[in-house]
Amino acid sequence: MKKSVLALILAMAMIAGLAGCGSSSNGGGSAEKSTGAAPAAGNTDLNVMIETGVESLDPQVATDGTSFEFIANYTDGLMQMDADGQPVPAIAESYDISEDGKEYTFHLRDAKWSNGTPVTAADFVFAWQRAVDPDLASEYSYMLSDIGQVKNAEDIINGKKDKSELGVTAVDEKTLKVELNVPVSYFLSLMYFPTFYPMNEEFFTNAGDSYGTSADTVLSNGAFIVDDYTVAGNSLHLTKNNDYWDADRVKLSGISYQVIQDSQQALMSYQNGDLDTTLINGDQVDQVAGSDEFQAIGAGYLWYVSPNIDQVDALKNLNIRMALTMAIDRETITADVLKDGSQASYRAVPKDFCTGPDGKDFSEDQEMHKDVCNFDAAKAAELWEKGLKEAGIDSLELEMIVDDDDAPKKVSTVLKEQWETTLPGLTITLRTEPKKQRVEDMQDGNFQLALTRWGPDYADPMTYLGMWVTGNDNNYGLWSNEEYDAIIKECTTGETAMNPEARWAQLFDAEAIVLNEAVIFPIYGQCNAEMLSSKVTGIEFHPVALNRVYKNASKASE
Repeated sequence: MKKSVLALILAMAMIAGLAGCGSSSNGGGSAEKSTGAAPAAGNTDLNVMIETGVESLDPQVATDGTSFEFIANYTDGLMQMDADGQPVPAIAESYDISEDGKEYTFHLRDAKWSNGTPVTAADFVFAWQRAVDPDLASEYSYMLSDIGQVKNAEDIINGKKDKSELGVTAVDEKTLKVELNVPVSYFLSLMYFPTFYPMNEEFFTNAGDSYGTSADTVLSNGAFIVDDYTVAGNSLHLTKNNDYWDADRVKLSGISYQVIQDSQQALMSYQNGDLDTTLINGDQVDQVAGSDEFQAIGAGYLWYVSPNIDQVDALKNLNIRMALTMAIDRETITADVLKDGSQASYRAVPKDFCTGPDGKDFSEDQEMHKDVCNFDAAKAAELWEKGLKEAGIDSLELEMIVDDDDAPKKVSTVLKEQWETTLPGLTITLRTEPKKQRVEDMQDGNFQLALTRWGPDYADPMTYLGMWVTGNDNNYGLWSNEEYDAIIKECTTGETAMNPEARWAQLFDAEAIVLNEAVIFPIYGQCNAEMLSSKVTGIEFHPVALNRVYKNASKASE
């Protein structure tokens, strides 16, 4: 999920949809709590476990799924997701699309921020201009340029034009016009992704550097209001916003998040009644087998190992990389370690989130690349020996960075064992870090191997395949391949982009290059094993963009 050098995904790309306080007299950053918050009486707060904390409350800065979920609880964009993941009106009460599909006019409803000021078209203009401002360097600016194809977005990001020239205009207080370079069939679905959320300029300016650092330094225009938040805090709380334009729909009195990294501790908290929903994995799944409150839910994430191809001499050798990926017993990891319904993955694009013009899942055939992505200990050892000889070494020490969450730590321990058992002379050192630090280290190139994941921002293989284009911010190993770049360009800006069948075929070709070059080592498609209280109904789960949506959720009163 970040900025790339792609140019666009056109209307014929075959997927029509996607798979994201305070009040004061001057609108400033230090404010009293809004009276829009619901009273504590009749408490039906939903108590939710999360593995990692919320890293950012800034919709144009946030990059992780936990932050996106939290922000979406208290902020509405132009559109929102329905239960099937399709775009339906939110702040935009209605919209018009020009005949050529390149201009959208959104008509805003009467909604207001939690400090009482109206939500206006100017709030969207300000936010979108922030998103492409090179001074902000938003990692999701590509959502406006490469994916959304908003007019002039790419030139603004590259410093060639001023942000004021972005193709988004406040026609009046309640009318927003958006100009695109080309038709984008799923543009409406992008509107519920947090990067496109509005921001009140006066409040943001008055908050200054303190924006998003506390409950009093963010505004809500959504179903809930943030009333308890500290940076890196282990507990967060939102209260129902009684002034929300769709308040009658919201049944929860609030949402209480608790950061719990140990899955056994989380399960105990759930069993004690302190949590209404929690993730579990491994042995905890065995403990709850048969429970009516257990469910396995596809999360859309692909977990994989990223090798630092550019900066680690040994990893420049293809045979060494191929040996590493062929030495991974993925089925053991999913069946014996995770035990949460996650599926072994032998593709660079995970299963069950996008279908092609033939109506079939892009990654339905998991044996398509079995010659280069499969568990074969004998072949791995052969490739390893050949690679070491080519590199002029007889042993190798590699360090892998890993999130300090429960599941990644368990998976990394098994990977270490599998690699060291199958590949003679290999020593793996594991370095566990908070997720934020691990991401920073990957961005800075401060790693040799990294266990990481990617969740789809929109329902198309390009949300994965676009990452490995030369210069893409997510191409952490700095791999570069002219043939690959040319295919992706053709699928986004060439004639192939207008031919769904031909485009699909070329995306298969692109994926084959990634796997043949062992650019990544796919491991598994994540499935969340969750305990969900029988008192709770209506939580919507999605594999794309926003994994959990709570606006239709309800909980029986205590």
